[in-house]
Amino acid sequence: MTEGVRCRLLLVSGSLRAASTNTAALRTAREVAGPEVETVLYERLGHLPPFNPDDDTGTLHPEVAGLRAAIHAADAIVFSTPEYAGALPGSFKNLLDWTIGDDQRGSIYEKPVAWINTSPRGARGAHDELRSVLGYAHAAIVDGACAAVPVSNAIIEPDGIIADGATRAHIASVLDAIVEALPCAASPTD
Repeated sequence: MTEGVRCRLLLVSGSLRAASTNTAALRTAREVAGPEVETVLYERLGHLPPFNPDDDTGTLHPEVAGLRAAIHAADAIVFSTPEYAGALPGSFKNLLDWTIGDDQRGSIYEKPVAWINTSPRGARGAHDELRSVLGYAHAAIVDGACAAVPVSNAIIEPDGIIADGATRAHIASVLDAIVEALPCAASPTD
């Protein structure tokens, strides 16, 4: 980690769209994170192979190995996903499926997780399903850091960052809430 950084958050968008409001929220999270928080945006969702338990042994596909390494290196994960047909997008569910069989230290098992729901319409089906899948993965959901932060394309700048001050502050409060729940937040800075 960078000098002075105490906590590392992995930011994972469930959307493949270039102009995704979910990805914009996570890009913005990188900008509003406190100086003692390192954020890493996972941008390889579309490159993961389809989940097959037969492929979850021995030498993993490089994309799966990269995903798991990013999870292992993080103190917590913040997700942001759209809803498709009342549920999680298939590509995002595929990513979550690849996390379940990981029995290595630092896996999603008991790792603190939260999410930002950017849908102005709620996307309840996707977020209920996300909670369910994360429960099967035995992730530690930090309820106080799971928030609805409605984002429209009108408040996203051409660079993919949210310009609206109130929305940025709300995203910062989500990061603060998850960091407060982490042991690394109590560690002294080097």
